[in-house]
Amino acid sequence: MRGMMARSVGLAAFGLVLASCVDEATPSAPTPAAQITIDGSGIFPESIASDATGTIYVSSNPGVIYRALAGEATATPWLVPDAENGLGSAFGVLADDARGLLWVCSNPPMGTEGGAPAIKTFDLASGDFASSYPLATGDGPAMCNDITLAPDGAVFASEMLGGRIMRLAPGGDTFEVWAVDPEFATLDGISFAADGTLYANAIQRDTLLRIHRKADGSFDRAEKVQTSRAIKTPDGLRPLPDGRMLQTEGEAGLITVIAYNDDGSATVTPIAEGVDYASSVTPLGGRAYYPEGKLRFLFGPDVGKDPGSFVIRSVAIPEVQ
Repeated sequence: MRGMMARSVGLAAFGLVLASCVDEATPSAPTPAAQITIDGSGIFPESIASDATGTIYVSSNPGVIYRALAGEATATPWLVPDAENGLGSAFGVLADDARGLLWVCSNPPMGTEGGAPAIKTFDLASGDFASSYPLATGDGPAMCNDITLAPDGAVFASEMLGGRIMRLAPGGDTFEVWAVDPEFATLDGISFAADGTLYANAIQRDTLLRIHRKADGSFDRAEKVQTSRAIKTPDGLRPLPDGRMLQTEGEAGLITVIAYNDDGSATVTPIAEGVDYASSVTPLGGRAYYPEGKLRFLFGPDVGKDPGSFVIRSVAIPEVQ
């Protein structure tokens, strides 16, 4: 959805914080049903996350956050936009077990003017609204896409329209611009790997990026990662505990596993094909869960037709060979 929307309008200590990123991939976590139906219509799900309890969270174009507890085969409305939380169109979601929070990218609803993107937090246990952080991007349009947690507890977010990476310092109250680079045009998925390396992808540039940081944590440079096969509309990076990552390729209809090689390249292996445009994926219980976005009914040739039910599907994650 991130790339399609852009066309239509021109993320404590190391162990605790990193665990909140990769615990969603812990094989021993409770496993939900292999297929989950989202209880709603016109959802066009955007992002998916999971926590250490095996709960799955899915964001949607209308702003509703859906939740399926471990073992449930239906995701039901959990968070609904209201005057208190100010949720707009909900993009990236990330479960932060260390802090007990769900982080949500909130953008102005499609077709509306004004408003500004923000990142919202909600209590994982109760669903209570916790806080809202504006994105201090300066001039120009902005769109918050995805979120990841740094080893030092900082929160990083990708911002697509301005090609920026935003950062919330530990204890901070505003996401500030951390880096701007030409390679960040249409920046989308963003994630710290298990070894603390930051990666991102650019959906309309069909690139995977390794983001280098200086010793003091500031931005150094962006490096294109040479991939074993061409990637198409990459999105939704999520780390695996073994150092690999999951990624989606929306227009190609793929879910893939990325293995980073010693020479700096990456081997990209499809594990699911024929997917009806997934823009996100989350690992849980040895499986990759992804919501089919069906964006052809929102922007493509099937606009105006009934998209039917929206489903979260899953596929086994192959072990390291």
